[in-house]
Amino acid sequence: MADALVLKDVKKIYGDREAVKGISFSVREGEIFGLIGPNGAGKTTTLRMICTLLNITEGSISVCGHDVMKESEEVRKIISYLPEDSGAYKDLTGRQYIRFMAAFFADGEKYHQMVEKGIRMSNLGDRIDSKVSTYSKGMMRRLLIARAMMPEPKLAVMDEITSGLDVMNAYEIREIVRDIAKNGVTALISSHNMFEVESLCSRVAMINHGNIVEHGTPADLKRKYDANNLEEVFVRAVKK
Repeated sequence: MADALVLKDVKKIYGDREAVKGISFSVREGEIFGLIGPNGAGKTTTLRMICTLLNITEGSISVCGHDVMKESEEVRKIISYLPEDSGAYKDLTGRQYIRFMAAFFADGEKYHQMVEKGIRMSNLGDRIDSKVSTYSKGMMRRLLIARAMMPEPKLAVMDEITSGLDVMNAYEIREIVRDIAKNGVTALISSHNMFEVESLCSRVAMINHGNIVEHGTPADLKRKYDANNLEEVFVRAVKK
């Protein structure tokens, strides 16, 4: 299976501070991959470099064979990014928001197909015609995931996808991510929820102070550290 995402010796330096210190990892096509670490570890900086929102100081990142620095426009056509603090225009209805966003990607018949797909993926029923300002956190997250997926990206980058959601809504969002991967989309997720990462991801990379301290499958990492869960693995890995 080919790699959809490859990072090689990637660094990000802000002035005299090295936020990301030469990290390398790859994500296979159709895989759900987890990037985990504490606040300030370099996760969000890494995601933003992958999504062409921050320039790389050193090293290289490729998405489906396209260099994010040299071919940034091509990368933006095949990638979607859902940050933790993402929102929607609250004065619009869900349907209006989907239509508004679809217009950035397509026109004519393709536009209508994209809108239909976004509405279907959001699974909001009659509430699709309610204002976004009336949505719960779970409804908002479903709308935003639908917005991110309706252009059919090859790589979906999602940061803290279930942050602040209750158990039922978090479960529903995880099922949506699984369905996305089954349909061939590669997913890179970042989360503080170790249960979520362990249940969703086939492999993970653990980042701390800008370095990758461990990577592998959840099962292999738990065996390596004789741990019951990924949380224990991470605590032990950062103390090595």
